[in-house]
Amino acid sequence: MSNFIFGPVQSRRFGLSLGIDLSPDKKQCNFDCLYCELKGAKTTDNIQNPPLVHDIINELKSSLVKFPNIDVITITANGEPTLYLWLKELVWQINEVKNGKKLLILSNAACIHDKNVQEALLDIDIVKLSLDSVTHKIFQKLNRPHKGVNLKYITDGLKEFSKVFKNELVLEVLVVENFNDTRDEFMTLNEIINEISPSRVDISTIDRPSAYKVNAVSYEALEILSREIKNIPVVIANRGKFAKTAVNLKEIEIIQLLKMRPQSEEDMKNILDENSKELLQNLLINGKVHLVNVANINFYKLTCNS
Repeated sequence: MSNFIFGPVQSRRFGLSLGIDLSPDKKQCNFDCLYCELKGAKTTDNIQNPPLVHDIINELKSSLVKFPNIDVITITANGEPTLYLWLKELVWQINEVKNGKKLLILSNAACIHDKNVQEALLDIDIVKLSLDSVTHKIFQKLNRPHKGVNLKYITDGLKEFSKVFKNELVLEVLVVENFNDTRDEFMTLNEIINEISPSRVDISTIDRPSAYKVNAVSYEALEILSREIKNIPVVIANRGKFAKTAVNLKEIEIIQLLKMRPQSEEDMKNILDENSKELLQNLLINGKVHLVNVANINFYKLTCNS
């Protein structure tokens, strides 16, 4: 029985994942987000009684033997993993034993301005950081940060980190009804996101029972809001919640859509009707469109000179 390793679980966005929980005993986080699936708890700026790197690595080695076909090893926590005291050492040791698997961390980005945290993240294959809002009032109400956590520090830290990070940087925006679900909010987000220039953006909503009484938005709402994110590949994360009406697009409209930004294979499958899918496939065969993989998700991208 593992104390710190869990799974494998099927991730909506990263494939089959073997998880590492750096706070297995209780929630320890510098956010108390309204949508969190964990019970609400007082925020903190450290993980008390953290597991030892040596113990985590021993369990990980055994799990990798048992589950050799995973896609990613995911560093996470019942809270915020960048609060873990020995994160840099843990990342180094995981990289020594991961056997070619990708290493992923899921973080709320609250500490991304910290140079020590940035340095620890540099050797991770995929860094997924949350950015639900760039509006101070909404950030405070939705993410409920620990005293001293500053939204400007987060956005500035994201911009700094993206300049030095050489691997795949994924931003996630989790949309909650009546909080960050407006076009104006996403237009503002788009400006900051393009300054950060991540590998991709994941847009999602609540899909599990949350700690507080807040509501998800529809897949259709996510799709409309996602149109405000320009130039960057976007994934609309879902668990079978597809658009109710398939869209019919002409070839030129598909090209125009891809000029705005690359579109994920899954989203195009969910949105397009059968005739439009056939046109897209022809564009792929003719070389006008090609597929690229970003953090284990395929995107349709317009080929240059198309």
